[in-house]
Amino acid sequence: MPELRSNLPPTSALAITRRAHYRALGIPREDWEKPKVAIVNTSSELAACFSHLDDIAAALKPELRAAGLLPFEIRTTAPSDFITSAGRAGRYILPSRDLIVDDIEAAVEGAKLDAMICLSSCDKTTPAHLMAAGRLDIPTIVVPCGYQHSGLAEGRGTDIEDIFLQASKAAVTGEPTDELEALAEDAILGPGVCAGLATANSMHIVAEALGMALPGAAPVRALSERMWDTARRSAAALARLIEDDVRPRAIITAGSIRNAVRAMLAVGGSITTIKHLQAIAIEAGLDIDVWEEFRRLGRETPLLCSVRPNGPRLTEEFEDAGGAATILRELLPLLDGGQLTVSGLTVTENAGRARPGDGDVIRGIADPFGTDPAITVVKGTLAPGGAVAKRPVPDPGPRRFTGPARVFANREEAIAGISSGRLREGDVAVIRGIGVTGAPGLGMTSAFIFALHARDLAEKVALVTDGQFSGLVNQGITVGEVSPEAAAPGSPLGRVRDDDVIDIDLEAGTVDLRVDPGELAARPDHAAPADRDSGGGYLDQYEALVQPLSCGAVLCARPCASGAGRKEKVPS
Repeated sequence: MPELRSNLPPTSALAITRRAHYRALGIPREDWEKPKVAIVNTSSELAACFSHLDDIAAALKPELRAAGLLPFEIRTTAPSDFITSAGRAGRYILPSRDLIVDDIEAAVEGAKLDAMICLSSCDKTTPAHLMAAGRLDIPTIVVPCGYQHSGLAEGRGTDIEDIFLQASKAAVTGEPTDELEALAEDAILGPGVCAGLATANSMHIVAEALGMALPGAAPVRALSERMWDTARRSAAALARLIEDDVRPRAIITAGSIRNAVRAMLAVGGSITTIKHLQAIAIEAGLDIDVWEEFRRLGRETPLLCSVRPNGPRLTEEFEDAGGAATILRELLPLLDGGQLTVSGLTVTENAGRARPGDGDVIRGIADPFGTDPAITVVKGTLAPGGAVAKRPVPDPGPRRFTGPARVFANREEAIAGISSGRLREGDVAVIRGIGVTGAPGLGMTSAFIFALHARDLAEKVALVTDGQFSGLVNQGITVGEVSPEAAAPGSPLGRVRDDDVIDIDLEAGTVDLRVDPGELAARPDHAAPADRDSGGGYLDQYEALVQPLSCGAVLCARPCASGAGRKEKVPS
């Protein structure tokens, strides 16, 4: 076993006072020199996503002790999109990801613990745990803690994602919600993340595809025997990682990032995985442009399953058919099979132990559900740094839209534009100034998209925004997370005016502004509204430090060029 950094010089003041704490905590003397492991418990009583994590943390402690380790449970902030989005128009959601990373660094690096086992749940926790692993570079394993039992799995009428979509539409149309209130009682029947293949389950699959979670870990029903088995096996696997001194930067490599990109394209995962994977790469010190990898590999990666919201199958069916492990097996000819994983085996070796696709829920690359990318990264004169669109696969609708711009400062103004008639069929709605700096925190535009659906305009009006929209959205031509955002100096998006022609071509992967370059250069930059208020607290700090989406929206005190990794790591 390598020398443990947690074992301070025995006669130092810190070592002596630490032992005093060990005595007070009831830790026996024979355990004092063992590897000290952080159980990173991103827990909260605010949402069902996290309500079972305390039980998992408690069960992990004896497993870690049995593996010869000394566990210490630490806590972080725990954001849930459905709960934490109430304040400041949802602008705390993305920034909370980086707050988790800093929470982990302060606790784990401050105490010089030797390793981490991370209990990952809702959307921002998994990327945060993987970012922290890359930053601290100490032996780490991620445990996906599962998705919730939904009404749909019981043959009832709905799940939380349906409730969200229907309630959002009702808010626009003014329809009564009594029936929705009754349906909501059946939507969530247990703890865990949203049951569909939105960001949480997508990021759980990313963790496995990266090699940072054990094979067969995702997706998984919360509190199922498979989840408990993964947790137990993860404790033993972490002990091996410590013994062999295998650290995250040996696992999170350019090759494993590309494997994860392939996995997301193959399952039609959440578009938010792009910026999270970019952030993970940067924290791991990698020079890789994840946006360009999605753009390049999208045309070469077939869709192997059709799970909600992309298709009719439930996540339960996907799990029962083999989940991420089977996807990686079927994708193996397209993957870097030599990449190491936390299991101690390579991707190829793990794939050899996975079951093959059943040809129904999970297909092989020779007979996919589709070959058009469900996640399309577009670039062009309106988005030189890239932007992202999502469509169903197979895609029955148009893949090109050209029309005049109608510029709005926020989603509420754009929704009002539908009712007032300012926004009409054939227009391209531009909602700008709500990017990671402009919002700050990346504003949500999903409510506007649902308003278009409610007014039967989803296929008749396009959207371009530097904000984000839900991973549930995959209808109509919607282009989000435009880079550079409108708040950036020289941003083409910031200089768009009403009636400028915008051309979106998903087939070609382009989004262009049909304005003479000289005229565009002469226009002033976007100016933030005079009444803009970020709250004067954490969001102000975030605005001062956040890097562009092309850099994964990581926090850094110095500029981060696109694709340029954070080279240094926290000293051991």
